[in-house]
Amino acid sequence: MYWNYPDKERLVQAFVLAENTHLIRDLLKDLLTKKEIDSLANRLHAACLLYDGAPYSQIEQMTQLSSKTISGISRKLIDKRGGFQQIIKKFNPHGRRYFD
Repeated sequence: MYWNYPDKERLVQAFVLAENTHLIRDLLKDLLTKKEIDSLANRLHAACLLYDGAPYSQIEQMTQLSSKTISGISRKLIDKRGGFQQIIKKFNPHGRRYFD
């Protein structure tokens, strides 16, 4: 697996150690460009919309992501042990549909 490298594990640990949203925001701003942050946020938003059953056309319009990117996110969302599934369930523990 591609995470078995010290630098990548250090990156994961940095987020674990951050402990609060302010520090995580500061770390993201230091690590990523605004465009990269926007891209990651849009991908997570797309995953939430897909989870809620939104059509690709609506997701494309709301996130400005390509249908190819949305399709890739959709494939990853199918994996119940994957990160998207796990984090969306933490956002939305009662199964309510409210991601717009």
